[in-house]
Amino acid sequence: MKELVKRFKEYYKEQKGTDFPTDPKTQMMEAVKAVFRSWDNPRANVYRRMNDIPYSWGTAVNVQPMVFGNLNENSGTGVAFTRDPATGEKALFGEYLINAQGEDVVAGVRTPSKIDQLKQDMPQVYEQFATIAQNLENHYKDMQDMEFTIENGKLYMLQTRNGKRTAAAALKIAVDLVDEGMITEEEAVLRVDPKQLDALLHPQFDAKALKAAAPVGAGLAASPGAACGKVVFTAEDAKEWADKGEKVVLVRLETSPEDIEGMAAAQGILTVRGGMTSHAAVVARGMGTCCVSGCGEITMHAEEKYFELGGKKYNEGDYISLDGSTGKIYGEAVPTVEATISGDFDRFMKWADAARTLKVRTNADTPRDTAQAVKFGAEGIGLCRTEHMFFEGDRIKAMREMIVAKDVETRKKALAKILPYQQGDFEEMYRVLEGRPMTIRFLDPPLHEFLPTKEEDIAEIAGELNITVDELKAVIASLHEFNPMMGHRGCRLAVTYPEIAEMQTTAVINAAITVNKEHPEYKIVPEIMIPLVGEIKELKYVKSFVTATADKLIADAGVEMTYKVGTMIEIPRAALTADEIATCLLYTSPSPRD
Repeated sequence: MKELVKRFKEYYKEQKGTDFPTDPKTQMMEAVKAVFRSWDNPRANVYRRMNDIPYSWGTAVNVQPMVFGNLNENSGTGVAFTRDPATGEKALFGEYLINAQGEDVVAGVRTPSKIDQLKQDMPQVYEQFATIAQNLENHYKDMQDMEFTIENGKLYMLQTRNGKRTAAAALKIAVDLVDEGMITEEEAVLRVDPKQLDALLHPQFDAKALKAAAPVGAGLAASPGAACGKVVFTAEDAKEWADKGEKVVLVRLETSPEDIEGMAAAQGILTVRGGMTSHAAVVARGMGTCCVSGCGEITMHAEEKYFELGGKKYNEGDYISLDGSTGKIYGEAVPTVEATISGDFDRFMKWADAARTLKVRTNADTPRDTAQAVKFGAEGIGLCRTEHMFFEGDRIKAMREMIVAKDVETRKKALAKILPYQQGDFEEMYRVLEGRPMTIRFLDPPLHEFLPTKEEDIAEIAGELNITVDELKAVIASLHEFNPMMGHRGCRLAVTYPEIAEMQTTAVINAAITVNKEHPEYKIVPEIMIPLVGEIKELKYVKSFVTATADKLIADAGVEMTYKVGTMIEIPRAALTADEIATCLLYTSPSPRD
């Protein structure tokens, strides 16, 4: 030890250019300064951002006497929780080391003993610790994370704080604390982070299996949930393997609209490029599929059907697992469990329902998503993005035929192919909703999003559309915009091509009429949203086509049915002219993006 101290002092002088301070007061003040400096290091900044901790809060330093867990074999140190942070089970959970300091426990250089073993090693200390632990939990009314040291048989409590826990544990602990009379139902609802509840609505890794697994890399947590499956590199393979009963993870440099069927078939999606707003991320979130995007550590060899990550090669058919809530990637099969609304979750959500004053709708774009939404307690669909209905098989082909059409008649023929698909989806969604409301947003994105970008895809799709590659490239080039977020999209598509709005109105109204006839008790009132309106003139123009089409269909069907036409206030100009816009609408909706 003396030799070690000597070498450390030499190293200190070499690095700092001055002798190691020997004055105790100087040592203490330098230690205090080091703690204050830690508030602004890169790791601390990242941690604060992750946990929404304001930088302005600053930090504090406690100065207290030192106790020595490494004094002898009758000393030790440990970390413990009043409940299991993984499962929420009410039992002391933790580890300790004999003849050690706290750093030895967390550093992993020695294998600690379970906290239960302390009952045999030092029964009096254990009983004292168990009593204090329960008192601390009773006082703070929450699961405690504690650090302790034993110095020559005497117990010292160093720290306690509300413990971090998994989503499942957070839910169980909140419910159990209500049952134990510690907190009220309203307090329990506030104890669980909404992000944790969101995680519980998606497949999760088995807690024990996850603990034994080690991540091999990480990307962006683009879409929550857990996924485990065999690696495939093309959308076609993903669909083919899934049709045979295989669970697959689709690994791509980046995804495009052509990959939509494979993305739908996959358990999870992993991309090398792209951020939180990439195609893969947006589509995966819409589908409720786990996605990790932007893992630049991957070296891709898609042609040879393998990729490299963390110094290991992963071939087609090898198992990998993705955590879409953390961005972690595991190079093995980690079992997953499906989300269920039952037991503690069901009780908890009923408490939330009793306390809330707002009704809650969700986003859903397919009958499958709608059924899941109803299962999880949604009171309607707040936003059905109709463009998400166009990305599959024959649908996207018809959509592309519409885009490249050179005249109105050709365009209408293409739209006629889309109509049955769209109406069928709306009918099924209305049936699943059983009278719950649904706001249907008409076509919103710029048309170039439906067209390919890669040379090989352009050539293939040009052949499918019976046009030359040059003709398709000319269409793609013509649709390019400097600012596609504010350009030829949303209501302006319907201004240019009213037949799009007419087709979509037909699909909505006919679907509602059909399902209302089947189930008069539903009393469906279609809600049509015209997107990206900037000012009242363009809204009035598009609305005129919508109402004319809807009124004729209702009259021809000989039924009585009301409907609503509204818009989404989502751009600055619309916000400034919202009072004018509102004069010609039955409802308006603030944008979920704003």
